[in-house]
This record gives sequence, structure tokens and C-alpha cells, in this order.
Amino acid sequence: MLKKSFLTLVVLCGYGLAFAQNTDSLNLVHTKWDKQRLARKIKLVTHHFNAKDLFLANQNISYLEIKNKGRSPVLAIAAEEKVLKMTSTFGTENNALAAVNGSFFDVKNGGSVDFIKVGGKVLAENRLEKNDSRARHQQAAVVISNGKLALKKWDGTADWEQRLTEENVLLSGPLLMLNGTDEALDSTSFSRSRHPRTAIGIKPNGRILLLTVDGRNSNSAGMSLTELAKTMKWLGCTSSINLDGGGSTTLWVSGFPGGGVVNYPTDNKLWDHAGQRKVANVILVKKTR
Repeated sequence: MLKKSFLTLVVLCGYGLAFAQNTDSLNLVHTKWDKQRLARKIKLVTHHFNAKDLFLANQNISYLEIKNKGRSPVLAIAAEEKVLKMTSTFGTENNALAAVNGSFFDVKNGGSVDFIKVGGKVLAENRLEKNDSRARHQQAAVVISNGKLALKKWDGTADWEQRLTEENVLLSGPLLMLNGTDEALDSTSFSRSRHPRTAIGIKPNGRILLLTVDGRNSNSAGMSLTELAKTMKWLGCTSSINLDGGGSTTLWVSGFPGGGVVNYPTDNKLWDHAGQRKVANVILVKKTR
């Protein structure tokens, strides 16, 4: 009898989880998103789930959707070897239309902790862990060639990133999905806990999503990596990657109110647009050539 009751409980829990996930996906896909055309082939999409209606929490999501074919906006990487700058500063100095924060960096001393190549010049090498192994955020790459962006997965070799032929390479991760296949995520606190997140996604039609999820606030809880992966999939992406998050998470748009910052960065611990953290690198959206 006890065994039967236990099995019944397991089945009911399974049904409950499946129902919750289905509700979350429907809420996300069918919600009334606010959409603004920023420029030719670029739109800004935002929504504040403020009734604890996404993963049983409040969530504030902002993303750019960019056409990545033909005479489309140019995507680029901007980075500094030692100096840290706000995402908005990178965007303004590079005359960009928009920018999101990039990969992981040394908060104290500046510079990326992951391999970065810009315009064919290597600006940073991987800082390996104590046992000379790669961190999860060194096992995938954002690559850009002729302004077009793609994602690539580490092939297991020591010099993989050195052999990538694209002139612009930024390692990050973990990879969430590649070509329709979910990537396995580890069970570390970094993966399981909710934080502000930044991600890049690619749809089957080639469109690029540059996305931020706010967190560490009652207005927006942030997401685990599993929740972030589901969000990217439900938005139609078949490939997606996690970038640096937490206090770094920032989406900036030129000319936008609030100094251009669209989301609610957390470094000042306030629910406003003034809490940017200085970072070492960003992804830029520039005008069509």
C-alpha cells in the first residue's frame, strides 16, 4: 500500500511539473509583448511578468530581435584588455545602435578571463582553472564574420579557439542549445540559482536575439540556467548561449530614455536604470554597411 501511494505521489508530481511548464510556455509565448522598431531590421521587445506568472515568479525580460541576413545590421565585439567600461560607454564610443554586456572578466584587475579576438587580434587568452581545465564559460564561442553572428561548441582540443577562422571570437557559456539539441547543464549553484542573465539566441530563420532577464529584486527574480534555456527555446531559438550575468547584465539602446539602458541593472541594488557595472567586453549592434 505504501509503495502504491509513493508511486501515485510521483505520478502526480510529474503531472504537476508538466502542467506548470506548459503554463509557463503559454504565458511567455502568448503574452502581449511591447514591441518597438528601433531601426531597419531591428526591434526591441519587452515585457514585465509582474503577477508571478513565469516560473512562479516576477520576471522582467528585454531583448533585441535582429535580422542576420542580407544587408542587415552589423554585429560586432568590442573589448578592452585591462580597462573596464560600462556597456553604454562601449556602445557610445563605437557609435553603435545597441549593445549588451559580453563574457566573463576580472572584476578587480580588468580584462577578460576568456579568449577574445577582435579584428583578428587576440586580446585575451583563457585563464584556466587550477587543474588546467576549462570553465564551462570557455567551452563555446560567439563568432562574428562580416557582421554575421554564429555560435560554436568546443571540440575538446586545447587550441580550439586559436583555430577558429572568424576574425571576431568571444568565448562564453555555457551553451544552452545548439542546432535544436539541448545541452547538458551542471548542478552547480551558478546553474541552479536565480540571477540576472544575459543570453544570445539564434532562430531557424537566422534572426538573432540579444536578451536580458533582470533579477535580485522583488520586481524580477532572475532565472536559473534551466529556466533561461527554456525561455530561449520558447521564444523560438534553436541555438542559444549564456553570457555573463548578475550585476553585469545590461541592454543599452542609443537614444533610449534613461541614458539608453533598457533593463534594470543591479549593481546599485535599486530598481532603476542607473545600476550598470563596468565590464571588459560587449556585443554591439551597428548600422548596416
